[in-house]
Order: sequence, then structure tokens, then C-alpha cells
Amino acid sequence: MIRQRQHPAATQRTTRLEAFTDGVFAIAATLLVLDLTTHTLGQVDSDADMWSALGGMSELFVNFVLSFALLCILWMVHVQQFEHIARVDSMMLWLNNARLLFIVLVPFATGLMTEYEQYYAGRLAMPVTFFLAILVSWVQWQWAVRHRETMLPDMSAADAAAYGRGSLSALIISAAVVILSPWIGSIAFLLFLLDGVFTRALRGKGA
Repeated sequence: MIRQRQHPAATQRTTRLEAFTDGVFAIAATLLVLDLTTHTLGQVDSDADMWSALGGMSELFVNFVLSFALLCILWMVHVQQFEHIARVDSMMLWLNNARLLFIVLVPFATGLMTEYEQYYAGRLAMPVTFFLAILVSWVQWQWAVRHRETMLPDMSAADAAAYGRGSLSALIISAAVVILSPWIGSIAFLLFLLDGVFTRALRGKGA
């Protein structure tokens, strides 16, 4: 049976995109734990040795929790976006794939930051990866706004624009983290605690 081709201008429902994206996020989050499971505690002959060895893994634990939390935030942004996006086109699919490219790099970037934090490139690995993921996510939303009649049929132009302004908060903060991380390391990620305040301020009243 010959499969009927869709019209080139046709859009697609988001179900498969969302399922694929959720799966990639879940795998990336799970792979983060490999840095912990592959780390050797060394010679342990007593409870004191065990606690000392675990204490020596503190940086591993901090970076694991940090990356996991940031992945959760990015996944929540994805969920919120697709509460509004009804259909997608090929460009939206490729933008989503580009975002996932950086998501799957998160475990690798986290490992680099943990093992080579004494080097400039090591301290930049994780911040740059998250910045690029957030940037593509923002571009993805802008593409949806550009095709609002098809992709955001239940959202007014004003609400879509306000949402886009609010999403700039994470982009600005992630850029600041990239700039500051070579000097203060993982502490720079604490700037994301300000995301809620900046988001509300950028969206404006009533948004």
C-alpha cells in the first residue's frame, strides 16, 4: 500500500516529540549517577574510613545534585512550553533535537567539571552546555510564537510575547553563569535562585 504524503505545509501533533524528549531527559538524568557509581572509595577498613571516603566525594555529590536539578528545570520548561504548543513543523522538530543534543552532553560536561575544575575549560564545560540548551529552548519558543496561529492557537499574542520575555530570565542568568564560573566555579549556578523573580519582572503585571 502506497503511503499518502502529507502536504509540505502540514504540521504534526506533539505526542511523539514529547515522548521522545521525555525519554532523552530521563536517560540523561540517569546517566549522571555514573560518576558516583564508577568512583572508587579506596581502602576502607573502618566506619571512619568510610565516612572519610564519602566526604572526599563531596564535589561529586554537589555537581550531581546541581546537574540533576538543572535538568529538571529544563524538563519543566519543556513541559510548560508544550502545554501551549498544539502542533509542530519540521523546524520545531529540529530545534527540539538541537536542544536534546546539549541535554545528552550534560553527564559528560558534569564529569569534566568535576575532574578538571582546576582548568578554565573544565569549569566552563557545564555552564556552556546548559547555556546552549537554554538558548535553543528560547529559540524554539520564538519559532512557535512566529507561527502562533498554528502552533499556539489557544494563546493570545500578548500572552505569547509575555511568556517569551519571561523565558529570557533563564537565558540571561545562564549567560552570567558562563561569565562567572571560571572565577567562582559551581557557586555561579546559585544565580538560578533568582530566576523566579526575574521571570515575573520580565513578563510584567498580569502575565
